[in-house]
Amino acid sequence: MAVRVDLNISLDGFASTTDQTPENPFGDDWPRLVSAYTATRTFRERVLHDTSGEGTTGVDDAYAQAYFAELGAEIMGAGMFGLHNFPDDPDWRGWWGDEPPFGFPVFVLTHGAPRPPIEMAGGTTFHFLSATPQEALDRALEVADGKDVRVGGGPTVVRDFLKAGLVDHLHVAIAPIILGSGIRLWDDLRGLESTYDVTAETAESGTVHLTFRR
Repeated sequence: MAVRVDLNISLDGFASTTDQTPENPFGDDWPRLVSAYTATRTFRERVLHDTSGEGTTGVDDAYAQAYFAELGAEIMGAGMFGLHNFPDDPDWRGWWGDEPPFGFPVFVLTHGAPRPPIEMAGGTTFHFLSATPQEALDRALEVADGKDVRVGGGPTVVRDFLKAGLVDHLHVAIAPIILGSGIRLWDDLRGLESTYDVTAETAESGTVHLTFRR
């Protein structure tokens, strides 16, 4: 069992974008940030339910396969679920579609009003809780059945878990783009590398896969 993080960031360290509009809620920068991942065969199969066999199959796809492997639970922030867009809508079921690509319990960290769990097709259940990183991790470990727990994001949540020393395996996919603004992953994490073994691999897309392992 390990606590894992997989995150896409820009060359200048940003893991979020700032060009969203009501008409374009993801903005133009977000597709650029995750383009190598969303181009993979694994993403198309697991997230888009596309069984045509289309998509890249090189280094980026190998990391996409690892992204979904051996997981028993996930922890994510309210923004990753989409609560920041619909904070007062009790019927909001997230932007992951009717069958999210998880298939296991997902714990959504929120400081808002309590919400009941949401059971989705494919085995995903979203649980909402206000908790510290350790408390959230303890809840996730209870239901992970000995498998890994992933801290999915966003960057603020990931940074909180890293600062608390709770992450065993950090994989960062560095896209060859400059964003210039957003939320940086590395802020307040000086010396993080000293507690991990660090490796790097460059994919055909130009994405650098940086991995920190305990």
